[in-house]
Amino acid sequence: MTQRLLRGRLLTFHREPQNGEDTGAYTYLEDGALLIRDGIIQDTGPFSTISAKAEDVPVTDHRPHLMMAGFIDTHIHFPQVQVIASWGAQLLDWLNTYTFPEETRFASDGHSATMARAFYDQLIAHGTTTAVAHCSVHKPSADAFFTEATRRNMRMIGGKVLMDRNAPQALQDTPQTGYDDTKALIADWHGKGRNGYVITPRFAITSTPDQMAMAQALAQEHPDCHIQTHLSENKDEIAFTRQLYPQARDYLDVYQSYGLLGRRTLLGHSIHLEPREIDVLAETGAHPVFCPTSNLFLGSGLFDHARLSARGIANGIATDVGAGTSYSMLQTLNEGYKVLQLQGTALHPLQAFHWATRGNACVLGLEDKIGTLAPGSEADVVVLNARSTPAMALRMDRVDNLSQELFVLQMMGDDRSIEEVYVSGTPSKVTGPQPELAKVPA
Repeated sequence: MTQRLLRGRLLTFHREPQNGEDTGAYTYLEDGALLIRDGIIQDTGPFSTISAKAEDVPVTDHRPHLMMAGFIDTHIHFPQVQVIASWGAQLLDWLNTYTFPEETRFASDGHSATMARAFYDQLIAHGTTTAVAHCSVHKPSADAFFTEATRRNMRMIGGKVLMDRNAPQALQDTPQTGYDDTKALIADWHGKGRNGYVITPRFAITSTPDQMAMAQALAQEHPDCHIQTHLSENKDEIAFTRQLYPQARDYLDVYQSYGLLGRRTLLGHSIHLEPREIDVLAETGAHPVFCPTSNLFLGSGLFDHARLSARGIANGIATDVGAGTSYSMLQTLNEGYKVLQLQGTALHPLQAFHWATRGNACVLGLEDKIGTLAPGSEADVVVLNARSTPAMALRMDRVDNLSQELFVLQMMGDDRSIEEVYVSGTPSKVTGPQPELAKVPA
């Protein structure tokens, strides 16, 4: 039995804060403690109370830093780690110029394994302990993704993309091979350890009706798997989708007609939505996912969080690396704040940090396992340092409450603000210079 007692300033959420005065939505302790046993949080509370119950347990003191649940990223592309920050035009041009050529390299077992190690190092360095990822069309990319997740004992959700048209031949499967590979991956990985599988038709443009029907079959056969795809990111994308599926009432109707919408469905971007589409999202419980740095980088548009939330729709928030420009959920919240400001909505920092932790856990239906520091939760913890840069330290000299500190972290923080990360109760942040990645032929 492995036990650990973490001491520090502690923040955890019980529900979404309605505003900055909603103190009942969270617990904040100036001198708090987490008692962890075998990767699970056993108890949480004031240090004096918890330490008295665990006299022989080693203590790691993180004061004066802030302990929170690890960040959750609900939309990221594992094969795009080496095309982040690639200059380009808008979505379809960017995919054809950078993304699709890069993803062909993931047919290689060796390249996939090398990139998986680098990908997870970046997640941990930025305080992310759970992510929902698109792998490439190649089965080896998903095997490498789950192999590395298993090695690190991280709660990760991933899936190989299904795509059988409008991409290079080296990136196409067929309806049958996509189905067969997905079935094999679900059998090998879903529910094994902390792994979860997400059925992943990339988007309507790259899947024929036959493949969409296969995705429907997979969803019916595996109702405990998540489903992820893209929706209404770019106006040219929407127009092309309408050409390919002329019978559809709108973009969302493509997925709706194949039975792919439900509470386990994640729809990346969801920017340019018709009124009927919003009605269907509200009825089915499917989740739009806000990707602010990507939407700004590609000039895609402004996600209307307030309008969707007013309909009772629960939205995720995510980095969308590699069109997204940072692995950091802090920087994602930074840009998300600005996007919402342009639409007249001021995102309070308490709401922002709830969104990146418990909020995203609720979107995934995993709030009983991750996203909080409640007893019984898996011990994924991030320790945040709001004085991690000279500019932040200068600003912090004038900060006098928790909300102000959180806003400094949200607007100025990045990987330098991540003091430590615990995955299943084990310290996991990589420190010091990293070895150069080997050149692995595609």
